[in-house]
Amino acid sequence: MARSSRMKLWPHCFPCFDDDDRSGNRFTAACNFSDDLLPSLGATAQQPPKLRKYLVSPYDPRYKVWETFLIILVVYSAWICPLEFAFLRYLPSAPFVMDDVVNGFFAVDIMLTFFVPFVDKKSYHLVNDPKKIAIRYLSSWFLFDVCSTVPFHSISLLFNKHEHDLGFKFLNVLRLWRLRRVSSLFARLEKDIRFNYAVIRCTKLISVTLFAIHCAGCINYLIADRYPDPRRTWIGAVMPNFREDGLWIRYVTAMYWSITTLTTTGYGDLHAENAREMLFGICYMLFNLWLTSYLIGNMTNLVVHSTSRTRDFRDMVQSASEFAARNQLPQQIEEQMLNHICLRYKTEGLKQQEMLDILPRAMRASISHCLFFRVVQGAYLFKGVSSRFIQQLVTEMQAEYFSPRENIILQNDSPSDLYLLVSGAVDILVLLDGAEQVYGRSADGELLGEIGVLCNKPQPFTCRTTKLSQILRISRSKLLGIIQENREDGNIIRSNLQQVDI
Repeated sequence: MARSSRMKLWPHCFPCFDDDDRSGNRFTAACNFSDDLLPSLGATAQQPPKLRKYLVSPYDPRYKVWETFLIILVVYSAWICPLEFAFLRYLPSAPFVMDDVVNGFFAVDIMLTFFVPFVDKKSYHLVNDPKKIAIRYLSSWFLFDVCSTVPFHSISLLFNKHEHDLGFKFLNVLRLWRLRRVSSLFARLEKDIRFNYAVIRCTKLISVTLFAIHCAGCINYLIADRYPDPRRTWIGAVMPNFREDGLWIRYVTAMYWSITTLTTTGYGDLHAENAREMLFGICYMLFNLWLTSYLIGNMTNLVVHSTSRTRDFRDMVQSASEFAARNQLPQQIEEQMLNHICLRYKTEGLKQQEMLDILPRAMRASISHCLFFRVVQGAYLFKGVSSRFIQQLVTEMQAEYFSPRENIILQNDSPSDLYLLVSGAVDILVLLDGAEQVYGRSADGELLGEIGVLCNKPQPFTCRTTKLSQILRISRSKLLGIIQENREDGNIIRSNLQQVDI
């Protein structure tokens, strides 16, 4: 008999989630330390490590808010830094006042980092020794963080009060080092099951593309702005007095050139006019080859991942149809095969059986008790048996789905499993004079195949579903083993079986 795929029944078996809390707050609370921290072997208890005085836990909600606030400032820096670098040759004071404020927040974060414990990548323990925290930070990102926070514009005013020097502009670009925080943020979000992976991935790809367009447009405008002859530039050829135009017009024109170059559209209205622009255009187009490959590769991976199950399902259905036609199987068997494949496609995406398989036996037993104890206890064969017997029984049971018109048991088949109908409907069929006749129907909570299993004789009936059915199954050997361990319960089961009117 074609066996149905195992049913994925446990939509609420994850302890970090709850139907009453869709926001994921319980996930955050229950998994606060489990993402990074692992107890050492032989540890008698796993408790959150006690922090020393004046230290700030990296898992503190207030610190998480602070990190989120810094991400917003990083996004601002990523946009304003190339813009100031290229367009504001004679710089107004307003943007740089804001820059100094932003630099102040990052300076506070540098000092705060000396008081934030870190997770050791080798032992996965939280290191809260201030000396080790300081040594780690000083030997890693400290120098880069300081350089990206120094207010070079304010320092430049000490040397030249009227014109912003290009060298200090280059130093000001060091603020883009802060973008590593955004990269770390996307890496965390991609692992967070509260967010859709495809949406996060697409957001990251779009962000990278927009940042590349923004930077390329700004750099290309800077080259034109610094060229001795403004009319021999890519923008001066069409806008001779471009320096007198508003910032918005110049910026949109630069973005227009950058996008048309990135997409290889190339209308020809804006093009390089001198060797400097040609050289930068070559570098930008070579970079676009890599960026386009990166975008296409990631998008292809997302599309293939989302459609691979559907493609495999179609191939399986086609193979089943060809198999049935090649071997001239009856239409009823072919329908059962196709129904089975369709049901498997619907259930395998849940991956709940795989989740249960990796859980400890005691945890699986608790889940089975929660889901099936009352159903099994209500079956006529187990009336009056002890709760201990029912608990052992449900622990060994496995849940399955059976599609409509699928055979669960065949008449005269050797008894191998006992079935319990949780939901659905099943016809009890008997073969008389070469024709199948309906002997009876089973409803929710009724057993199937108990006569053959307990009496050790061929199954007297064929059991076939009439609609989608949820069924529990336990093998004959495991059932008899549990009965052997609980003799008193076994006598009750035999007594209950003798009362059946076959």
